[in-house]
Amino acid sequence: MFTEEILPELNNRWKAIQKEMAKKGADACLIAGNVNLFYVADRVYSGYFYLPVKGAPWFFVKRPISLKGENVHYVRKPEQIAEILIKKGVALPHTLMLELDELPYNEIVRLQSVFIPEQTLNATATLRKVRSVKSAYETALLRHAGQLHAACYAEVPQLYRPGMTDIDFSIEIERLFRKKGALGHIRVFGQSMEIFMGSVIAGDNAINPSPYDFALGGGGLHNSLPVGVNGTIPEPGTTIMVDMGGTFTGYISDMTRVFSIGKVAPLAYEAHQTALEIQSDIEANAKPGIAACDLYNAAIEKVKKRNLLPYFMGYNQQAGFIGHGLGIELNESPVLAPRSKDVLKAGHTFALEPKFVIPGTGAVGIENTFVVNENGIEKLTVLNEEIIEL
Repeated sequence: MFTEEILPELNNRWKAIQKEMAKKGADACLIAGNVNLFYVADRVYSGYFYLPVKGAPWFFVKRPISLKGENVHYVRKPEQIAEILIKKGVALPHTLMLELDELPYNEIVRLQSVFIPEQTLNATATLRKVRSVKSAYETALLRHAGQLHAACYAEVPQLYRPGMTDIDFSIEIERLFRKKGALGHIRVFGQSMEIFMGSVIAGDNAINPSPYDFALGGGGLHNSLPVGVNGTIPEPGTTIMVDMGGTFTGYISDMTRVFSIGKVAPLAYEAHQTALEIQSDIEANAKPGIAACDLYNAAIEKVKKRNLLPYFMGYNQQAGFIGHGLGIELNESPVLAPRSKDVLKAGHTFALEPKFVIPGTGAVGIENTFVVNENGIEKLTVLNEEIIEL
């Protein structure tokens, strides 16, 4: 079921989860969600992953029928899991961890009736904690995603044609990304956030607030997905912010660049330069042991000194963060926010996105993906960061 390359990596992940399980007194963890299945099995399948607090994991598969390997068992329903474990002489858990924040209620009730544990614990936060610290293997996947991401952005100026709507421009960018291998689907934790590949926000569409906890909104094309392009035709003196997800490797890089139709207002250039300075400051100061909230607060102080606070991270409705962890999902830990309790660790990966919205001009600012190393941070999305005239 696994290649020789990935098996040592998976063994380390399983051990990390087991270590956290032991701290919580759990006997076993059962995983059924796609994101965590990909993390523990290096692939998405229909079924369940069962990890005892000690020993090897079990793979209970519904589909596809092609998976083979040690402890791989095919099942039609979860009730068969308990039957197989008992037949193999494995005691059922007294304390079971389930993805309580992700599984449907009926699925949770059914699994509890299968195992009849004395206690059920929530595995979601534990798994997200383990996933937040990336291995060298995972960082390499993100680094490769960042390189492909930057290669796509380098070609974006060639795609623009005068008179294009933001929809037309976005379609050409999306096509470019798909041709270079982007999978397209962006996984986001939680039920209240959705997005298709990313967003292209032209001019004052940037003022439109989002119902999601994103840095910027955009009106969108329909109330069923109210974010991003809305049919705007970019005009001279306005910007186009391109914020597409780098979904190339199963691990998501995040990157934003700003383009303009001719020159823009001096305030927009000043705000963009401030965003670059915030990024530079964080590059100089971020390292293991630094509190994420301290990085946010230092950024806010710079914004206040420049009298740019009304435009920072949105206009009218403003986002309360400047950075977010990322990996298999777009929104992981750490979060760079004023009340964040996260402290940077080696192996953390995050997107830093100080942005501004200038009425009459549009959005400016920057976003790049970083990995925290032993002595600082490394930028994984490297490309020209100035506002580029189209």
